[in-house]
Amino acid sequence: MNTNTLLVTSIEDSTGKTAVTLALGRLAQERGLRVGYMKPKGTRLQSNVGKTLDEDPMLARELLGLESEIHQMEPIVYSPTFVEGVLRGRESPDELGEIVERYFAELAAETDLMLVEGGGSWTTGGIVDLTDVDVADRLDAGVLLVADYGQASDLDDVVAAADAFGDRLAGVLFNGVADASFDELESEAVPFLEGRGVPVLGVVPRERELAGVRVGDLAAELGTEVVTEGDSDAYVERFLVGAMGGDTALRYFRRTKNAAVITGGDRSEIITAALEAPGVNAVILTGGHRPSGAILGRAEQRGVPILLASGDTLSVVDRAEAIVNTGRARDEETIARMSQLLYDHADVDAIIGVDGDSENVAGSGDGEDRRNEDGEDQPNEDDEDQPNDAGGDQRGDHHGDEHE
Repeated sequence: MNTNTLLVTSIEDSTGKTAVTLALGRLAQERGLRVGYMKPKGTRLQSNVGKTLDEDPMLARELLGLESEIHQMEPIVYSPTFVEGVLRGRESPDELGEIVERYFAELAAETDLMLVEGGGSWTTGGIVDLTDVDVADRLDAGVLLVADYGQASDLDDVVAAADAFGDRLAGVLFNGVADASFDELESEAVPFLEGRGVPVLGVVPRERELAGVRVGDLAAELGTEVVTEGDSDAYVERFLVGAMGGDTALRYFRRTKNAAVITGGDRSEIITAALEAPGVNAVILTGGHRPSGAILGRAEQRGVPILLASGDTLSVVDRAEAIVNTGRARDEETIARMSQLLYDHADVDAIIGVDGDSENVAGSGDGEDRRNEDGEDQPNEDDEDQPNDAGGDQRGDHHGDEHE
């Protein structure tokens, strides 16, 4: 069986990695390929039947029509409890790596393409020697790096990640690129990267419907009281927790965009700083405190909605992030739209390995798909270290939280 393996990783969390991975799976299936999916490190956690699980493998199983067991698709639950256990010596990096390899071998059987989704950012898993660089090496995978782009300095992270993955990097996919950055990216950043030997396999434009939720929808889902009216159609993609001094907060808030600030209603200096930041589209207040009339007047003047939410700050953050994550197209409609965007703006056939150069993109699992610096095929000298089915009856191994 000659299974191509592609690890989809990202510079940071919330770059659309899941939507890209599942959309690639759909597009591969349309081309007649048998597709498998794995997310070795579950990072986007929710409770399911009493256990802490990542939502993404469940969505993959549904949308790609897979029959794989969740404990195979997500062998490591990368929760705070798991991390604490690592620090206290309760987890063995070698054993975890072997479990990932074993379940991968089970999932890859009878597939043409295995899609492996990274967890969080490409560096997640370092404390157990399972960064996405480590995972790619263990599974002999080609790597697609998903990144966003807002300014030229963003390329620092891209180049650093490209260097870390080395010859395993198939290329970079820029996702969710705003109109204001699109021309600069294509005319300057892409040639720069390709001049350094970093292929760019696609530049996907930003679509607000895939990036977050409207303020009005967020307010309704949270059940907040709308204290001041504003642009209820503005989008929120991320949340900032106000827990610092006013001057520090203002500098922090000014570096973001399409954000909502969540803070206690009695933190007047934080609220004032949030109202001065052009990238803050809403302020969510917790703790049952209503701000002064002067602050409310300033919010009205700036057109920034102020929402009063029940509960403490941390619980509101958790609820709000769950709403935004759901709104990011973690459903069939979103994946269908992402599939179309990739079809229009990325070299899909090269990414999933159905063209004549497929071995240079997704790892073929035969140890012959690595490239030298001139782009020519060369044998992989590490064949003897490549993973195989370790055997043994360890079904049900699921490291990390078993219960919330």
